[in-house]
Amino acid sequence: MTQDSHSPPALPALGSVREAHRFDEGALAAYLTEHLPGFSGPLYVQQFESGQSNPTFLLEAGGARFVLRKKPPGKLLPSAHLVEREYRVMTALGATDVPVPRTRLLCEDAGVIGTAFYVMDYIEGRVIADPALPGLSPADRAATYDSMVHTLARLHAIDWRAIGLSDFGKPERYIERQVARWTKQYEASRIRAIEGMDWLAAWLPAHVPENDEATIAHGDFRLGNLMLHPTEPRVVAVLDWELSTVGHPLADLAYNCLAYHMSSRAPGIRGVAGADLVALGIPSEEDYVAAYAQRTGRSPGASFSFFLAFSLFRLGAIAEGVSARALQGNASSESARDLAGVALMLADTGRRLAEGAR
Repeated sequence: MTQDSHSPPALPALGSVREAHRFDEGALAAYLTEHLPGFSGPLYVQQFESGQSNPTFLLEAGGARFVLRKKPPGKLLPSAHLVEREYRVMTALGATDVPVPRTRLLCEDAGVIGTAFYVMDYIEGRVIADPALPGLSPADRAATYDSMVHTLARLHAIDWRAIGLSDFGKPERYIERQVARWTKQYEASRIRAIEGMDWLAAWLPAHVPENDEATIAHGDFRLGNLMLHPTEPRVVAVLDWELSTVGHPLADLAYNCLAYHMSSRAPGIRGVAGADLVALGIPSEEDYVAAYAQRTGRSPGASFSFFLAFSLFRLGAIAEGVSARALQGNASSESARDLAGVALMLADTGRRLAEGAR
């Protein structure tokens, strides 16, 4: 049994389109009628509550369901909210064993609904953002974590050149460039001074590991970006590819492991630090990393602490960006304001890991 009798299915929450994200639904319906085979109105639109970056909507028309993702309104940071990249990588991965939604169309004409957008198939399933997987049995928690790490290993085994992504990213010096990129993103969106973030911005460039390798990197690989089967403990789709590129696989793995370093009481971002993992049925971080190594032949080694610290720094920069958009009124989720103090916590944790690595 996947969930106890007191827990409703973790179906993605939907609501009315929020004021800041409204667009011309008539113009969208006309465009889809012309460009999306099988589409016929009238069109009914709802907005998914989850997601902090690109607004996501459920489209229903003629008995069919689709999902639309678009750029948010307002002034955007350079290289952020690239729905075009999401569409491209998911389309390429559609021919592999990595589970992704089927893409339908990409519209780069901002004149239709105000920003670029793409449409993909709707997949029935559950999204459970909480790494403790409330409501699941210990056996199903264990199976879910096993499916998650297996999915990540499958992604990192894909030959990106063979599926048409040879120019999707630069494989050389990925971490060095990522540290520089997220430092710039943090500085562009910072709303106050954060000592830990400044310390990591100085420490990370001086401690980049020498082992430079590259795979397709999702960039935001975590439970909240995975669609689980409606009743079974297995991943049926990997979502939210906005940050994907060709990059170091250990950056993906470390980011995926951040839940082990965050408390379940953390505001805005939940983890399992301090929880009784054995009782929950959740593998320890050591066992989870070992499962990844067994499937890939790739052992993180001593450099893993660096990748963890970098992942915390990057997530801190993202949290600051979300907080800044919340202050401007164009964040994609109503929970964006909950992240106001998250960057401080992430930076302190990252600094502790970095100092321990030294």
